[in-house]
Amino acid sequence: MADLNRYRASFHHWLERRLPEQRLFLRSDTETRFIRLTSETQFIGIAGSALVLGWTIVSSAILVMHSLGAGDLREQALRDQAVYESRLNELSLERDARAEEAAAAQNRFTVALSEVSAMQSRLLASEDRRRELETGIDVLAATLRDAMKERDMARGEAESLTAQLAENSEDQPEGASLADREVTLQFLTTALSDLAEEQTEMSAYVKEAETLLEEVALDQRLEAERNERIFTQIEDAVDASLTPIDEMFSAVGLPTDSILEQVRRSYSGQGGPLTPIIFPRPKDAPPDPLTDRANQVIKELDRLNLYRIAAEKLPFGFPVRGTYRSTSGFGPRWGRMHNGHDWAGPTGTPIHTTADGVVTFAGRQSGYGNIIKIQHDFGHETRYAHLHRIRVKVGQRVSRGDRIGDMGNTGRSTGTHLHYEIRVRGKALDPMKYIKAARDVF
Repeated sequence: MADLNRYRASFHHWLERRLPEQRLFLRSDTETRFIRLTSETQFIGIAGSALVLGWTIVSSAILVMHSLGAGDLREQALRDQAVYESRLNELSLERDARAEEAAAAQNRFTVALSEVSAMQSRLLASEDRRRELETGIDVLAATLRDAMKERDMARGEAESLTAQLAENSEDQPEGASLADREVTLQFLTTALSDLAEEQTEMSAYVKEAETLLEEVALDQRLEAERNERIFTQIEDAVDASLTPIDEMFSAVGLPTDSILEQVRRSYSGQGGPLTPIIFPRPKDAPPDPLTDRANQVIKELDRLNLYRIAAEKLPFGFPVRGTYRSTSGFGPRWGRMHNGHDWAGPTGTPIHTTADGVVTFAGRQSGYGNIIKIQHDFGHETRYAHLHRIRVKVGQRVSRGDRIGDMGNTGRSTGTHLHYEIRVRGKALDPMKYIKAARDVF
């Protein structure tokens, strides 16, 4: 206790030396008063003022730093937003280019199919011509052989007659024998001359037929080489178009074989299934590799056509046209599950359906605000929420790319945007999975 009192006394003397006692006089008309400011009071006042000043300086510094940091974050967010919008615009242009390429590829496939049919017809005509020439050559060869036999028989008959004339010449009178010989020789000479001319003509026919047969063989070889190039180009084009769309279906986990089989069974006339090429052939005829190859190409084209029909019925399209930016993705958000993807833009931005389907709901629904629900094939449903305007009615059939509404700010929404969902048999899926899968196809 004595030590504490001593410390207090020492501290008091120290304060008095540095902060001597002050008196503040207050004078009025009738009296004069004063306020005594002890060393301790002055110390407390100075310390309090220093604390207030220090707190003010620190608070101001914190506010300035926070303001600067917020400005940097805001600028970074604006830069990220600009980059993202630029990327989305590039993806939109790329998607349009892929759609044009797909249409051009479909046209090329149609032309290629026509070329395959014409090529097969030319091959059949060439084969018929070759067979006719071979038959003609066989006929000419048989005729030539018959002529040569007749010639040999005529020569033998001539020799026999000559021998008989020689034997009978001794018993015949000289005048009669000479006349008979002249008639016989004249007949034989005429017959041999006719046979020689006929043999010459037959030889010329054979040579001409052999020349034609060589020309036909050459034409067949050239046609086969040309067909090989055409088939190779068609097969490469089919493979280049079929691979991306096959990968697109696989990327979203769709059972492609089952979907294509459903499309084939429920086909309603969009382009028609491609049937194989069938030509009448004898039962014992060997298989035709060219026809088999053409049928394989047609089979792949038919698969591509079924893919095209299925893709129109599935939500691979993009719902927003015009100026927009992505604001929120699929997944947990603020402690709740966000079952779709949000794009923000000006009020009235066109909204388009992403696949063929039928409108099952078009109206207002709790937090969704104005919403459109469209039912598609294979258990898929798309939802377009917070709309400013609805342009379709329940029961209306729509095609991919049709405008169905305008972007708005209805329901539980903090700004103008589209909330887009894809559901398969009630289960919500990430819409960007479908959009990214179709990026290289449409």
